[in-house]
Amino acid sequence: MTDPPDKFDQSQLSGRLWLAEALWKLGSIQFGDFTLGRTVRNSPVYLNAKLLISRPADLRRTAQLIADELRMGQAMRKRQVEPFDAVAGVPIGGLHIATALSLELDQPLLYVRPPRTGNVEHSSHIEGIYRPGHATVIVDDLAAGGGSLVETVERLREAGLRVHDAVVLIDREQGATGRLRMMGVRLHSILTLDVILEHLHARGHVSDEDFERSRGYFAREGQPRSEFD
Repeated sequence: MTDPPDKFDQSQLSGRLWLAEALWKLGSIQFGDFTLGRTVRNSPVYLNAKLLISRPADLRRTAQLIADELRMGQAMRKRQVEPFDAVAGVPIGGLHIATALSLELDQPLLYVRPPRTGNVEHSSHIEGIYRPGHATVIVDDLAAGGGSLVETVERLREAGLRVHDAVVLIDREQGATGRLRMMGVRLHSILTLDVILEHLHARGHVSDEDFERSRGYFAREGQPRSEFD
C-alpha cells in the first residue's frame, strides 16, 4: 500500500484493489463535505458504488469478487461464512449487487420491500420465494453505522429466515461491524474505505490534502456507535 505509484502493476490490481481503481475511474469517489444519514456527518469523502450499474463488465467482476470471498470463508477450517440458501439484497444500493451475485452463484434472490407510508401490507414483506428456516446472506454496497443492515437482519428474522453473514463492497468502519456482531452476524467487506484511500493516494489519484483530511476524519469518527446512530 505504501509503494510509490510506479511500482504498481496489473498483477497487483488483479485482486480486490481492482475495485478501488474501477470506482475511481467511474467517478464514484468525491471529496468535499458530505452528510448522509445518521452516521456520516460532514465527511470529507463520499463513495457512490451505485455507479457500477453503468458498467456491466465491472458489475460482473464485482460479483465474482464477492463470490470468491464467500467461497473462501466457507472453505476455511474454522468456517467464517455459514452455508446459505439465498442472497438477500438491501434496497436500494445493495440490490443490484445482490442481483449480480445471485446470478454468479446461481442462488435465489430475496429483498425486503421498503416500507411505504400508508402501505397496508406487513412491514416485513419479503419479495422472493423462501421457507422459514432458510439461511440468507445479506448484501449491500456500503456499511457505515450499520442501520440498514441491522434493519434488514431484523426483518428477515421476523419472517423466519436465518442470518449469519452480511457482505458489503466497502466498509467505512463507523460501527457496523460491532452492531452486527451483537446480533450474531459477521460482516465481511471486499475493501475498507481506508484501504481505498491508501491505494489511490499511493497511485497519485488523491492529493495529500484530501488524503490527510479524510484520514483525520476517520480517526475521529471511526468509533463504535450507539444503536441510535
